Amino acid sequence: MGGFFAVAAKNDCVFDLFFGTDYHSHLGTRRAGMAVYGKDGFDRSIHNIENAPFRTKFEKEANEMHGYMGIGCISDYEPQPLIVRSHHGTYAITTVGKILNINKLSDELLKAGRMHFQEMSGGEINATELVAALINQQDSLIEGIRYVQNIIEGSITILILTPTGIYAARDRLGRTPVMIGKKDGAYCACFESFAYLNLGYQDYMELGPGEIVMITPESVTSLLPPGDEMKICTFLWIYYGYPTSSYEGVNVETMRYRCGEMLADRDDVEADTVAGVPDSGTAHAIGYATRKGIPFTRPFIKYTPTWPRSFIPTIQSKRNLIAKMKLIPIHELITNKRLLLIDDSIVRGTQLRETTEFLYRNGAKEVHIRPACPPLVYGCKYLNFSRSSSEMDLITRRIIRKLEGDRADLDLSQYTDPESDKYRSMVETIGKELNFSSLRYHRLDDMIKAVGLNPCKLCTYCWNGKE
Repeated sequence: MGGFFAVAAKNDCVFDLFFGTDYHSHLGTRRAGMAVYGKDGFDRSIHNIENAPFRTKFEKEANEMHGYMGIGCISDYEPQPLIVRSHHGTYAITTVGKILNINKLSDELLKAGRMHFQEMSGGEINATELVAALINQQDSLIEGIRYVQNIIEGSITILILTPTGIYAARDRLGRTPVMIGKKDGAYCACFESFAYLNLGYQDYMELGPGEIVMITPESVTSLLPPGDEMKICTFLWIYYGYPTSSYEGVNVETMRYRCGEMLADRDDVEADTVAGVPDSGTAHAIGYATRKGIPFTRPFIKYTPTWPRSFIPTIQSKRNLIAKMKLIPIHELITNKRLLLIDDSIVRGTQLRETTEFLYRNGAKEVHIRPACPPLVYGCKYLNFSRSSSEMDLITRRIIRKLEGDRADLDLSQYTDPESDKYRSMVETIGKELNFSSLRYHRLDDMIKAVGLNPCKLCTYCWNGKE
């Protein structure tokens, strides 16, 4: 995934930029950067944040950088923002999204003219650099941004810092949000709406899908109106979004309460306590427990003082070990208890199986699992919300292959239909393989109701494979 923050102010903006970007640290784990423009021109800094949080890496820049406009980002992949010099002049650019046709586009650019791309580790092309190269094919920045929105398969949201203002462009189908805040003498743009509240900004507007605006210290000017079609990622409410954020007017925390309530309405299992896998499953669990009248407890606590979220090794086995090391049990809340545990989702299933076995070892009588979303059957095509390199990393696809074999003509629709026998067989097999006392997923129709938006405005591809 990734997050961003931008500021255009009449006075120095670095304080706001530093803290606003830091508030997006939950959206990325690898790199972060800030770029500013002021009387001395552009200044930029990028750091690796895999082993230390954003704030500690950028303390020096927060005190030494100066400028009245700036953009910052948290990134899971490419180093950014980049500073680009072209016929448009000099600008800084940062992006959030996923480009499915990145190889095709880069090959076409390389064949068309004398240019090159600086490869990142692993030989991959920096997606933000590719976006800049595509923009530079057009006669103006606004034409370039519009061109990128139309030619890219996937999604891309763009911030461009120029000497005259900041271009903010939400991806064509609005899969990720862009929020605008306002205070005296300044405007800001960001992914997470809560990021500007403690900095004195108030809600000003939310960009529509494909909308492009120019932000200056004095105003926000629309350059391209929003399109009619929207497919915002529903997983933002289920997992990625911070509890205090809202997208399209729907708060993350309250949506999760509703998810838990709807899970409870369809459940008849007997349990002594309800718990959430911290932190993203907690609100769902509170909604479930409240609706059922079952005590909400915390039978294990995540220890984070020396294990910041940003420390996530790339080796899966080490990630699993660290996830397990973070959980500290409270035996009095586990021993001889029938526990109902709610996690935001099941991807590979490895960590949740480890958590279940951890509870059994600490005396749990039963462990019932209730994911807050339907089974993930398709890998995300539009955002980098999963590090999975193959759909076969998904527990659902491995179980389906176990049940069906390697069939090229396999119709997966029955495995996404909660009323079908194949769906029930898949869920039962997953529960047995992961050693759950019982397993029941959230239904897609209930989850959409919990969001409360028109279903046609939500992307649900990872659950039902529908574009």
